[in-house]
Amino acid sequence: MRPVQYKSTQSQPIEGMMQPIPIREFRGLNNYDPYSIEDSYFTELQNMSTDDYPALSTRPGYKIQGTFGSRVLGMGVWKGRELHAVFNDGTWRRLIGNAWTTLASGLNTAAEWSFTNFDGNLGDVNLIGCNGVDSMRRYNGSSVSVLSGAPSNGKYITTYQNRLWCAVGNELWSSALDQPQNWNQFAGNQQDSYRKTIESSHGEDINMLSGSLYRLTIGMPSSIHLLMGGQPSDFNSRVVTDDEGVANNNAVTAREGALRFMHKSGIYEYSAAALPDKGFSELIRTFYSNVSSASAAGSDGLRLLFSTQGGETLVYDPRIGTWTRWLLPTPTCYAAIGQDLYYGTASGQVLKLGGTLDSSNPIAWKAVTKPFTNGSIAQKQRWLKMWIVAEMTTGSVLRISLSSQASGESWDLVNTITASSSVAQRIIIPVRKFALENTVRIKLEGTGWIRLHEITRQVRQLPLY
Repeated sequence: MRPVQYKSTQSQPIEGMMQPIPIREFRGLNNYDPYSIEDSYFTELQNMSTDDYPALSTRPGYKIQGTFGSRVLGMGVWKGRELHAVFNDGTWRRLIGNAWTTLASGLNTAAEWSFTNFDGNLGDVNLIGCNGVDSMRRYNGSSVSVLSGAPSNGKYITTYQNRLWCAVGNELWSSALDQPQNWNQFAGNQQDSYRKTIESSHGEDINMLSGSLYRLTIGMPSSIHLLMGGQPSDFNSRVVTDDEGVANNNAVTAREGALRFMHKSGIYEYSAAALPDKGFSELIRTFYSNVSSASAAGSDGLRLLFSTQGGETLVYDPRIGTWTRWLLPTPTCYAAIGQDLYYGTASGQVLKLGGTLDSSNPIAWKAVTKPFTNGSIAQKQRWLKMWIVAEMTTGSVLRISLSSQASGESWDLVNTITASSSVAQRIIIPVRKFALENTVRIKLEGTGWIRLHEITRQVRQLPLY
């Protein structure tokens, strides 16, 4: 008798089932159309950093170094090692270690200061500062005194071609060669001082000077000018652009032979060899309108920071071309000593970036993904699984919310985690309520330090029609 044979059946794959889609590279903030940007971008970021790229982590915290008056009017660094600051209580103070020393008092309580280092015939490098109201001052390593011979109303001090330069209204002034106390020598030789009116089609005064490039850059609110030549007989200026200018002298930072400066129409890059270009900042163009005459810019040699005075500091990482957005006490000016970045605030504090706490408080942060869809936005999908992989310090809090809206604040909180250890772990994101939504956004927010390594989703594609 022959045994009965049954036809074997093989399991068939479920139609439309997709492999998990992991995101392991995070490229910061992007304000372009959220449906069209790559998965690795976020539409909102608050207090997150790309320092650990390709992971995303909580930004550095800050420590309060000192508080005097109610506004920091300017900061400078002597010989690359000693921080100086002027406060609106009329004092010039020096920070060594954790101790502040008052070097001058009775200064104007409103005018902003600028600083530069210069030697010339002074015998040693001095820190030179001015504010356009008080007499120009110099610090010689021990005390602050008036820089004799300098224009009393000079602003925006800088160094270029072994001369000190400043602005008096719309006039550009320089000291004699290597003679910072001689600004009125006009003997017809190459050691002379120099003076010239910089004309603007907008009738504006100079509001920025920088000798950081191989040419002296002169800024006005609506134009950029360049000083050509190497000595008074061939010094001449030319207009670089009459379409955009500089928000103010503090809204400029130099790094690797290029200036980045802030203007209402964008954040620009300028290398004195081409026209200013804002292409590198277009990803965050929605924040341009927040730039004001009080904006500030700085760099620690790794990042570039641009405080718009609209409540945010926009941070650019030139290594990988990423932008993030930090919320910090309102910066008025920046100064760097090595890779230590200090900044003065509109409340009279001098802060130093570093650590994992803001003073003694955990940092609040947020990250919002783009709206995830199928290849075609119109195609339906079934959400099956979703998770993240992250490290959190003990006590850090993570809240995960989902939304089926492409924008707005309609969120459903689906998970809350309080970390009990700092190991990397998989954290499940419940998707049951959103299983048949066409579009899903993820909002991650919390307090304390976190490093985000991965966001993964798995879906089943449903028929397009």
